[in-house]
Amino acid sequence: MNTSKVMDTLQAILAELGIPKESLHNDTRLHEDLQLDSTEIVEIALRLKRQLGVSVKLESRQDMTLAQVCHKIEAARLANSNSNHVS
Repeated sequence: MNTSKVMDTLQAILAELGIPKESLHNDTRLHEDLQLDSTEIVEIALRLKRQLGVSVKLESRQDMTLAQVCHKIEAARLANSNSNHVS
């Protein structure tokens, strides 16, 4: 799955939470720009797991951009696919 598909999924989840799609860009920060609280961050992580099949920990002290979230998802997907191919 490519990063643009991951970003589309992330943006769709955020839009479902009531965030205007026009405010969602690669450099948009979860806390500072979107004012998401920890409950909303957990909800996003759960929806990402449900839709993309990968677990990512988004609750951290560091505020992440949407691009960083996408990269984290891609890294987790890569790690999952690599661990599935180990004999």
